[in-house]
Amino acid sequence: MHESLLLTELGSVILGLGVLAALATRFSVSPIPLYLLAGLAFGSGGILPLATSDEFISAGAEIGVILLLFTLGLEYTASDLITTLRSSVVAGIGDVALNAAPGVIAALLLGWGPVAAVALGGVTYVTSSGITAKVLGDLGWLGNRETPTVLSLLVFEDLAMAIYLPILTAVLAGVGVLWGAATLAISAVTIGVILLVALRFGDLIERFVANPSEEVVLLKVLGTTLLVAGIAQRLQVSAAVGAFLMGIALSGPMAHVARDLLTPLRDLFAAVFFVFFGLRTDPGDLFPVIGVAAGLAVVGIVTKLVTGWVAAARVCRGRAGRLRAAAAMVPRGEFNIVIAGLAVSAGIEPRLGPLAAAYVLILAVVGPLIARAAGVLVHRSARRQAPPEGSVAQKMVAVEN
Repeated sequence: MHESLLLTELGSVILGLGVLAALATRFSVSPIPLYLLAGLAFGSGGILPLATSDEFISAGAEIGVILLLFTLGLEYTASDLITTLRSSVVAGIGDVALNAAPGVIAALLLGWGPVAAVALGGVTYVTSSGITAKVLGDLGWLGNRETPTVLSLLVFEDLAMAIYLPILTAVLAGVGVLWGAATLAISAVTIGVILLVALRFGDLIERFVANPSEEVVLLKVLGTTLLVAGIAQRLQVSAAVGAFLMGIALSGPMAHVARDLLTPLRDLFAAVFFVFFGLRTDPGDLFPVIGVAAGLAVVGIVTKLVTGWVAAARVCRGRAGRLRAAAAMVPRGEFNIVIAGLAVSAGIEPRLGPLAAAYVLILAVVGPLIARAAGVLVHRSARRQAPPEGSVAQKMVAVEN
């Protein structure tokens, strides 16, 4: 009986995702907001909560984030990563200062204290790598000139999380400086080892996974990616960071094969991730904090737009690229909820959890819509200003954008 109900629920969820994706395609919009709202409707406190498939969907959601970041890593080489990280240090530091400040200030104004302020600052700071990766793919922006800058900022944020989360955990637990420093050192060493493997031994990894059989390649790549992500997470580093660096290591000829094989799986599990986020949110807990969350969301949109615009200005002369980069940075998601969950579990401030959920839900829905609107605006502007086809001016515009 339990097995049949599980299959029925999973079948209904996946079929529903297909219908929502078809609807989004029909109206040329991202399906992410529809996935999130569907999860909200069928989660705890929703219209018809799922009874038996929560555990499976939870695991599938984690796999979805891992595959999203892995396929992003396939787009770039290790040398590209090092170069873009070096060039994004200033923008990354500005990102921290500009986007963490609203959360810190809001918590202090609400009287929640400095520890809650550290947690809420992290919630407002970090962009959702999973949602942004999906948006970049859905809108066909992966090959754009500004995309490496966006990705370098996302990686900078994920690496910053590898430093921030151990510190936050230590602050919440009230433990000594020595324990916190040891945890931070483990995170730094893990990231360094993965980067070293990606830089120096990427060819060995490619030879390991290479095989005439696509089935063998699929199993090796998927297994290795999940293994690296799991080890990274175990060693206090984000699983997403481990998956991204694994993709970097496979940036040679095998990258094209791996991308083709994993794209269907990525799309399936990525959809599950966005549904799962909605499932974990009780609509009844959102209303008391919706005003504060909406205010923070408006500020968060502005600060991330500024972050993306300024960062892209260093590599893009055209306004189109800057606008796309700015819009891509808006969504919040997985890390933000993790941070709030840590604070709530520590008993710091019970309202922080619903506030973070409402804040993230607003920006997870609005963010892809802003990106879509930015794409439409760029397209219309390009059509109005397009020089005669084949002219020198047309080629210069293409380079700038």
